[in-house]
Amino acid sequence: MDGSSENARMGIELRGKWALVTGSSRGIGREIARGLCAKGCNLVLHGRTREHNASLADELARAVKVAVVGAELSLQADVDRLVRETLEASGGIDVLFNNAAVMTPYRSNYAEVTADDYRRSFEVNLIAPVRITHGLLPSMLARRFGRIVQVTSGIRNEPELMAYAASKAALDKFVRDTVVKLKGTGVTMNLLDPGWLRTDLGGPKAPNPVESVMPGALVPALVADEMQGQWFSAQDYAAKA
Repeated sequence: MDGSSENARMGIELRGKWALVTGSSRGIGREIARGLCAKGCNLVLHGRTREHNASLADELARAVKVAVVGAELSLQADVDRLVRETLEASGGIDVLFNNAAVMTPYRSNYAEVTADDYRRSFEVNLIAPVRITHGLLPSMLARRFGRIVQVTSGIRNEPELMAYAASKAALDKFVRDTVVKLKGTGVTMNLLDPGWLRTDLGGPKAPNPVESVMPGALVPALVADEMQGQWFSAQDYAAKA
């Protein structure tokens, strides 16, 4: 389903709710955090270290409540601590943006994509988002409200970056198979493709500025309960900014 469909009804009020945005210290995550703040949503900001989000936290704390957590997503103990500290700070997350990701090196000889590339990619881009989702989901289900957004990628035909691409494809599969359990719960889980943006991950040759991720990035956090397992492209909304 195209994210620009009129069926993606956006009537959710986020004011006073709590959101976790992973990888919020720069790039796409930073734009999403600012967008949620503009909606009156309280925020838990995440980076590899707390210091990486210090300036953003100061900026957003003028308008909403803000907490900051630091965690290396390739380490299971850090991911578990992130979930614990997030719940302690917020009392329960209403909106989750699993945005943080790593890009593996471009292997000119695609047959030489290494096992370590796959391990790192899957640890950060798949296993960490799944563990964070499962860690925060019980409180969403108990309150019968939640919006889970898994940031994916439209990458294709790039076997030189297969470790990254495969990890994102696996995340897509996780979403589409899991949402059958979420129907009727008040909790939705959808996919967000931000587009190819000029970020540290996307590189300087990307065609779109990072700011173009808004307002489309917030769409899957605002949709009605029946919108499950859908793919939303932020760039479909860029012209409406």
